[in-house]
Amino acid sequence: MTTPPSDSSSRIDLPGLEAWCRTLHQHLLARRQRACLWISGDDPSGAAQAICERWPSHEPAPLWLGTGEALSTPGATPIRALAMAKAATQLGGEQALVIFDAAQPASGFDPDAFGAVAGTLQAGGLLVLMTPAAWAAADPAPVPDGDHARLAHWPFERQQLTTRYLARLARRLTSHASVLHWPQGGTLPAPSPSLDSGNQAARSGAIADRDCLTQDQAASVAALEALAPARPVVISADRGRGKSGALGIAAARCLAAGEDVWLTAPRPAAVSAVFERLAVLLPRGQREGNVFRLPAGQAEDGTASGSELRFLAPDAIEAARLACHDATLPRLFVDEAAAIPTPLLKGYLVHFPRIAFATTVHGYEGTGRGFQLRFRHHLERQCPGWQALEMTTPVRWAPGDPLETLTDDLLLLSAQPPELGALADTARQSIEPWLARSEVVLLQRDSLARDEAALRQLFGLLVQAHYRTTPADLRQLLDTPGLTLMAIRQRDATTGSDAWLGVVAAVEEGGFPTPLAHDIWCGKRRPRGHLLAQSLAAHAGHQGAAEARWWRVLRIAVHPALWRRGQGARLLQALEQQALAAGVTRLGTSFGAEADLVAFWLAQGFVPLRMGLKRDAASGEHAVMMGKAIGESGSGQSAPRGKFAQDALLGALQQDFQRLLPSLLKHELHGLPPLLADRLRQRGCEAGLATLTPAACTQRLDWYRRGGGGLALVRPWLETALEACESSRLDEASRHGLVLALGGQDAPAFVSWAEGQGLVGRKARDRWCRAAAGRLIEKRE
Repeated sequence: MTTPPSDSSSRIDLPGLEAWCRTLHQHLLARRQRACLWISGDDPSGAAQAICERWPSHEPAPLWLGTGEALSTPGATPIRALAMAKAATQLGGEQALVIFDAAQPASGFDPDAFGAVAGTLQAGGLLVLMTPAAWAAADPAPVPDGDHARLAHWPFERQQLTTRYLARLARRLTSHASVLHWPQGGTLPAPSPSLDSGNQAARSGAIADRDCLTQDQAASVAALEALAPARPVVISADRGRGKSGALGIAAARCLAAGEDVWLTAPRPAAVSAVFERLAVLLPRGQREGNVFRLPAGQAEDGTASGSELRFLAPDAIEAARLACHDATLPRLFVDEAAAIPTPLLKGYLVHFPRIAFATTVHGYEGTGRGFQLRFRHHLERQCPGWQALEMTTPVRWAPGDPLETLTDDLLLLSAQPPELGALADTARQSIEPWLARSEVVLLQRDSLARDEAALRQLFGLLVQAHYRTTPADLRQLLDTPGLTLMAIRQRDATTGSDAWLGVVAAVEEGGFPTPLAHDIWCGKRRPRGHLLAQSLAAHAGHQGAAEARWWRVLRIAVHPALWRRGQGARLLQALEQQALAAGVTRLGTSFGAEADLVAFWLAQGFVPLRMGLKRDAASGEHAVMMGKAIGESGSGQSAPRGKFAQDALLGALQQDFQRLLPSLLKHELHGLPPLLADRLRQRGCEAGLATLTPAACTQRLDWYRRGGGGLALVRPWLETALEACESSRLDEASRHGLVLALGGQDAPAFVSWAEGQGLVGRKARDRWCRAAAGRLIEKRE
């Protein structure tokens, strides 16, 4: 963020601005609301800095979200500068004034950052949104901004991308009467926007619990206090509803009764409200880092030996549980559960008798509706007596808050699938004829960006299907180059309205020229994007995967009322025809591996091609890549289990994966669930695996020595080459070292041997392994 020109603030009526800020702040405080001031211009930073100097509330100091560079201000008011990518660090805190700098070309409008900080603004606060002047017109569309860089995959440059998303934002901003628009050089808007002053009614009436601010919060606290074994509680709430406060109140009462509590969340900042409530309700308690202790004798009966609430990172829970040995485990409160990998949540459910989950329904930290859909089936199987609670009344601000309404609209935070209602009820007895009247259509994104009803339904479908959907995903759908969207539309013949029942999104990948594909294959280059094509080349060892053209399925979602009725397969069949029409003969997909998901893709004719060796930080699962050949190069049909794909590239990738899988299951993937491993292992393929020839080993190890893949990905080829290697090619010490390395480059035996050879650090061990493997295939003179 650069210092504004010296004359930028001279165009502002400073005395008038100070009065304007004071009037607006008082107006918002009186109504417990928040507002958005939109400043559009070529350089609106001067006006924004002037507001920072004159805004009545400076606790905490104004937050300037942009490039993160230090700010130079003429006054004494400190301003905290933060990069857009760091916005999530503010979750759990509160702000009095936020400047969101989308005018700077280097930063642009980051949807995730906007969603993160908008929910931290306290009642009486102001969010200042700065945009280029072009936004005020909306048409023609604004130019691509800095945030477009994440979408500009090879061969596209940022400037070549469309700006459907930004144009939609500009249109939505102009449609909200509560948005205060201040064009650069123009007059200040009226400081008293037309806001609902009677919206306090939702919080009227006596609340039985003196520590709670709403009836919703009181009900949640009561449920948390009454937690019973095998009867988990799941609390869902929009941001600002006081769910973390409810956890804090319940935890305080547990500690006062002499009972310990464990607390987990994606990051400590997300539970700052819990510790704040503990400090207020238990003033004699003491906080030491991530632990809050109530000394002995401070419990209600005066006999407790002391109790504590301990915050633990999600992946540290298991070790803490094992350290308890035979001791009774404390209650476990899981905040922002939608952002914690499902396998970890399932593990908590198994081991902790009394457990509660709290999650945000719409917002930055994952999506509560998707979390409930994904986790609900597991809860019902394991704990059929689980209880669901929803908190709807705001605590931090009044109901009907204009900034919350605006943020919801801009980011589609509450987008939901269509309500099938009476139409579905009448069709339930004859669902097939009803579905037969629907059609799969190719969506034009220019039109979709202007169709709010369709956009909300389609994005709502994606939110339901994937619990990690974030605001940035909408931008990806509208502006990613080479993306194809197809959807199932059911049109009401009477009203002409559309209900969208399913959607699939696919992006074109690959098609790299041979020299660039070769560099990708041997690990020298990694152009932006092309996840599937590049991964199969760089980690599965096939340069042809980067040269080939693919359509990778990014997302597929079907209305929950129509699950298991063949609509996912229907979408994929339509996508295949569209791909063939575009001259693409291979489809691919990448997702967090679960047995049921793998079974679905196998049923559609896809075969496993690659497995990630490390668990994904978001899903807690290993990523699996699967592919299918269609059209002339492939059968276009589901290959029988135990057969390799007819397409030469797919067949080679599939065969290599099946050859590699047994060794991975012994080492890197030893913790894979048995059912998932069985579905990845294509029975009958073992007989079809060709004997590894010296030429095949040479080719694979040549790729490895050049920098491709890793030792785990060449283990069968290296073992075969070692067995056939003459002693003159490799000395006994090196041979012994490679044998140890086959057990794992980080295994204690190999690490100890390597250090004895002067190889310190993983990079040194890796370089040695590649060089030693290269000596196995050197041509003899």
